[in-house]
Amino acid sequence: MSKIKKFWKNKPVLITGINGFIGSNLAKYLLKNDAKVYGLIRKIDKNTLLFYEKLDRKVKLISGDVTDINLIKRIINEEGINHIFHLAAQVEVGVAMKYPLSTFESNIRGTYCVLEAARTSSSKINSIIVASSDKSYGEYPSSKLPYKESYPLNPKFFYDTSKACADMIAKSYVSNPRKPMPIIITRFANIFGPGQMNFSALIPDCIRSSLKYSNFEPRGNGKDTRDFLYVEDVAEIYEILARELSLNKKLSGNIFNAGTNEKFKVEDIIKKIYFKNKNKKDLNKILSKLPKKKTEGEIKNQLMNFDKLNKFFNWKPRTSFNKGLDKTINWYKKFLKYDSNNSPTS
Repeated sequence: MSKIKKFWKNKPVLITGINGFIGSNLAKYLLKNDAKVYGLIRKIDKNTLLFYEKLDRKVKLISGDVTDINLIKRIINEEGINHIFHLAAQVEVGVAMKYPLSTFESNIRGTYCVLEAARTSSSKINSIIVASSDKSYGEYPSSKLPYKESYPLNPKFFYDTSKACADMIAKSYVSNPRKPMPIIITRFANIFGPGQMNFSALIPDCIRSSLKYSNFEPRGNGKDTRDFLYVEDVAEIYEILARELSLNKKLSGNIFNAGTNEKFKVEDIIKKIYFKNKNKKDLNKILSKLPKKKTEGEIKNQLMNFDKLNKFFNWKPRTSFNKGLDKTINWYKKFLKYDSNNSPTS
């Protein structure tokens, strides 16, 4: 038995937002390592990786909202939860621009409800991983990129601010002298891979439209640059951080960035996906329709530095962007064909 399986065998784990893109992939990863996974789920949506790959049969799902502190506390106490991965959030920048209050409720209130439930529970909590975002840093000039963990947070837009607030709330629970909580905060680059059902995101939208299941709607001029991290690499990082934090509480309070240190222009991503799916005709139409202005509420350039993760845990990305993109496209080909009579909408 590997040391990872030995550590996680029958360990009770709570994942908030388990039906989401990252939550379902993390559940899949932890199940492979014999963890006992519980998931908080706001609503049942079977057009997700969790249900499509039948992971729902292997985890215990609890219906409820991340802002329901009493429910979360009861789950922690009754199931004897040792590890918490707080992933539940409103993740769409466009939605945050339209509905800031609901974004603040999910991302800010949701965070302090989870952490307060953990603090006041009777269960021994060995690790809490709080998923933040590269957008917490706000917009820095290109000369200052990639982002480093030491950079001050400088959010401007609603979504960015909600994640920065969650960061600071998590830090306050680490610093509480009466009962400091074992927490690590993560700030990752744009994450992509199988199971991303948010079709307002660039890569799943491009894949679906290039396969002729929908029409691609450009939301910017294609000139913004981003760093993309494959979701299986993200699941591996979460596992490492939770395991290492439970073994070494001195890691509590640390922030870890992750990305690939490789930036891509959005326009080039669009081209790459359409070329891979041999759809040059539609690509030319899309490129001709790219708007001249940038996307409202979006940061122009983002790039993440993973040096600290490498220094602490010898971590570096396992999956190249091209390899991850091929695996992602192949997954969507199967999923969209399977679900062609009830294809998810953006």
